[in-house]
Amino acid sequence: MMEMQNPDKGIKTQTQRVMITNIPHAVAGNDILQWILQRLQITEEEALHLGDLFVKYGYIYPLQEPKNLTLKTDGSLYRFQTPYFWPAQSWPADDTDYAIYLAKKNIKRKGILEEYEKEHYNMLNQKINYKWDFVIMQAKEQYKAGKERKKADRYALDCQERAYWLVNRTPPGMLDVLEYGIDRVTDPNENKKKTMDVYRREIMYYQQAIMKSRVKSSVSLGGLVKYSEQFLSNDPILSGCLPSNPWVTDDPEFWDLNAKLVEIPTRMRVERWAFNFSELIRDPKGRQNFQLFLKKEFSGENLSFWEACEDLKYGDQSKVKEKAEEIYKLFLAPGARRWINIDGTTMGITVKGLKHPHRYVLDAAQTHIYMLMKKDSYGRYLKSPIYKEMLAKAVVPQETVKKSSTFPFGRRHLRSSPSPVILRQQEEEAKAKEAATTVDITQVMSKLDRRSQLKQEPPK
Repeated sequence: MMEMQNPDKGIKTQTQRVMITNIPHAVAGNDILQWILQRLQITEEEALHLGDLFVKYGYIYPLQEPKNLTLKTDGSLYRFQTPYFWPAQSWPADDTDYAIYLAKKNIKRKGILEEYEKEHYNMLNQKINYKWDFVIMQAKEQYKAGKERKKADRYALDCQERAYWLVNRTPPGMLDVLEYGIDRVTDPNENKKKTMDVYRREIMYYQQAIMKSRVKSSVSLGGLVKYSEQFLSNDPILSGCLPSNPWVTDDPEFWDLNAKLVEIPTRMRVERWAFNFSELIRDPKGRQNFQLFLKKEFSGENLSFWEACEDLKYGDQSKVKEKAEEIYKLFLAPGARRWINIDGTTMGITVKGLKHPHRYVLDAAQTHIYMLMKKDSYGRYLKSPIYKEMLAKAVVPQETVKKSSTFPFGRRHLRSSPSPVILRQQEEEAKAKEAATTVDITQVMSKLDRRSQLKQEPPK
């Protein structure tokens, strides 16, 4: 806003004619839009939205339609609000000031006010009746001072005051912009005192926060390292793709081997099913193999129910009611053909929700069955011949691309970093070799000759 009002780089203001009055320092709505477009380099839609917010929050006020706080991208005239009245100043819009404004308007218009203004006027009269004489006196003084101003200044001041109170005392049916945004759950200008109930809720919140279980950073970092090590071989960026990266080599074999319901999956894919139950149930081929195991245990309806719930959640909205009824008749109704075993509490919640079916009406029952399969069936599946047989016949694709520096996403054979002790030993050996190669043999021989001569000479 400060840049926008800069005399050199901001929007050029000029005297404009409104009806029969010349208003100084006015700007057109189109000029505001064009300045925002050039200054911020954004789209026209974004610039219009930003300019509209400037008007709605009272930083710019209209001159021709004071009640309409929107930015019109035509020749409609606006003026910049005095910085003292900006919402960013966080000055409280006091009831006394609003009462003076309404009293002055009542005197000026001889009792003709808007309906909501009449209600506010009467309410304030009762609320601050003890200083109502002061309110009336101030209103009369301001009205007299206004009559002494020039007509243009008087008109601009009326528009300015009206825009300010439209923002801070929003009429019924109009969006209160100060109620939205960060820390704007309530009126920011209202100074509420904290009651005992507020303090009790705060104490309860902090007590619950203290009781929450926390994990040491070493434990959480250890879990992260374990997860990274477990999934390292399955990361196509860090470990590469087998047999090759189809985006680089144009060979679709990788996609063929990893199709959703391929007859024989890759060994890496089957091994991933053993990481956790989520990996197994997320893979269509894994679910198919898990279903074979559940059928042998006479509990195949559990996975079928889970899949039906997923289809209900992510399917067509127009068929939600129909699908919910079908699932109930097939899995939950008394004597159902594929009845599933859930506890009475969960059944009660589900049946009650089915009176008004929606996408997530079966979430409680689905979660119950999911945990049942995870804790009971999943462990036995990993030890079963079905999983071991699938793991034994799984495909291990061989790399088909030769290693080269120009192929950044090939299969990489990662090596661990050498120990610091080994590095120090290697450095010492290198220094010893370097010292041995730089010794001058002639100097060594001359020293030996001198020593032999000293030994042969007799003492004097």
